[in-house]
Amino acid sequence: MSKIADPRLAEAGKKNFEWARKHMDALVKLAEKHEEKKTLEGVRIGVCLHITKETSVLIDSLIRAGAEVFIAAANPLSTNDDIAAYLATRCHIWAWRGETEEDYKWCIKQVITKKPDQIIDDGADMHVMAHEMNAKWVRGGTEETTTGVVRLRSMEGEGKLMYPIIAVNNAKTKFLFDNRYGTGQSTIDGILRATSLLLAGKNFVVVGYGWVGKGIAIRARGMGARVYVVEPDPIKALEAHLEGFHVGRISKFAKIGDIFVTATGQKGVIRYEHMERMKDGAILANAGHFDVEIDIRTLNSKARNIREVRQNVEEYELPNGKKIYVLARGRVVNLVAAEGHPPEVMQMSFANQFAATVYISNNYKTMKAGLYDVPVKVEAEVAAAALSAYGIELERMTREQKQYAKSWKV
Repeated sequence: MSKIADPRLAEAGKKNFEWARKHMDALVKLAEKHEEKKTLEGVRIGVCLHITKETSVLIDSLIRAGAEVFIAAANPLSTNDDIAAYLATRCHIWAWRGETEEDYKWCIKQVITKKPDQIIDDGADMHVMAHEMNAKWVRGGTEETTTGVVRLRSMEGEGKLMYPIIAVNNAKTKFLFDNRYGTGQSTIDGILRATSLLLAGKNFVVVGYGWVGKGIAIRARGMGARVYVVEPDPIKALEAHLEGFHVGRISKFAKIGDIFVTATGQKGVIRYEHMERMKDGAILANAGHFDVEIDIRTLNSKARNIREVRQNVEEYELPNGKKIYVLARGRVVNLVAAEGHPPEVMQMSFANQFAATVYISNNYKTMKAGLYDVPVKVEAEVAAAALSAYGIELERMTREQKQYAKSWKV
């Protein structure tokens, strides 16, 4: 029996779904407004996301609103099989943990061939394949992550986008919280689960100081590590310096780092020339979407010996005799070695996804092909739902204060 058809696994997935749903009130309450009206009735939605318990809550919300959902994974190694088995009882899914590259692409293709009206993506692989397949039936879509937005913006610049796409990643209620607090905590979680080592007192090198890198650096410092930041952007580098982190080049920090984490969305930021300089026992992990930030290909070709020493930990013996350790095969460590972002953070990201999907369903006829930000009213609705979920009441401005805010007089 395949894992996806295992009823015991599906039951375990259902329990994890229920646990996540209990902690994602912002999404649940927002979706409830559309459940009775069946706002998405008859809409076919293709999904390419990490198959986690939090994702299952989004899928449940879409189904409750009337949508027919088709799912593939956004990473070959990030699928939680229990969640995939549970979702198989609710919708159409092609995903399992440990897919090959060929499997991964095949699964995405299966979703596209079902002719979805809209696509919800993480990393833009499904959007790119839909364009390669000339999927003219797609009305619009959304994109979850920075890497995907960069790819889609490049396609837009070349005039290749065929339909409107809302960049959910650009919403403040997404990147300020998901990227910073979600990835910050879950990346540390992945490293600890994989290695079971103490962070306190270690030299922890964060490559990239965007919102993801900021979150990782803050959490690593909170665990007692000495944090070093590598960042090519002068403004971000200055910010890291004034936040109290050591800032410099990877060639300098390679000699002293105990743990290295990449968070750039860029290719080859840790190269073999850097690995040769690393101390014996150095640990490498990646928090970016694709497995291109650490040059694993060259490392595989140069290493004298490779062996798995723990689950999600591979030991590489270099020609110089040193041994370095790569976590999660260089793939996104917080999802391969851990469970991804906490539900309290994902409730905002997925509330944006849900609301943006409804918006496209209602407005796609008047939207031109291109990349869009989340509408201001939509994001305000998400923020209000999140505050309500936390039981927070906002202060209200008096009439006099409102008038003063509009006046040039003191």
